[in-house]
Amino acid sequence: MAKASTFTTQFTILFLLSSSLSIFQVSGKESDDPFVRTMDRKLLGMEKEKLSHFKIYWHDIITGPSPSAIQIVPPPKNTSKTAFGLVRMIDNPLTLGPELSSKMVGRAQGFYAQASQEEIGLLMAMNFAFIEGKYNGSTITVLGRNRVFSKVREMPVIGGSGLFRFARGYAQVRTQKFDAKTGDATVEYNLYVLHY
Repeated sequence: MAKASTFTTQFTILFLLSSSLSIFQVSGKESDDPFVRTMDRKLLGMEKEKLSHFKIYWHDIITGPSPSAIQIVPPPKNTSKTAFGLVRMIDNPLTLGPELSSKMVGRAQGFYAQASQEEIGLLMAMNFAFIEGKYNGSTITVLGRNRVFSKVREMPVIGGSGLFRFARGYAQVRTQKFDAKTGDATVEYNLYVLHY
């Protein structure tokens, strides 16, 4: 009788162990989907993440012979005083200094839309496309809310391309100059970007 009891106990333990191993094999298994696979980060050069700070000036030029911001959707008539609904496409110069004549390092390409009925609050979606130095051809993507008349605004950096693949961070934004008659503006962007 003791031999049968020992055999049953050993069999039960062996069964439980083999079942556990089967569970671990299934949970560690690659996806059954043919379009996805796990990769080693090192294959993409993602070994060491760094934090970079970029200080650049964004020039929104609405007037003149060659505007960099074009209205593509006007606000509906008889709407709020904030021009709620207005959309502008941009290809704004990015320079090293606050003067438009300073060295251009890239362009901010995207759009902004008046997204608030209560205040001047923009939804901004843009790529900072760099044309200078080792960052030439790389982009940083900014997407967020910009309360234009706040002294300092913050918007998220949500990604990028080239040297900024897998980028994340934030932008601190301060208006340097705004012409109420023309709508032209110069804005300082401090971008704090984690990237590989």
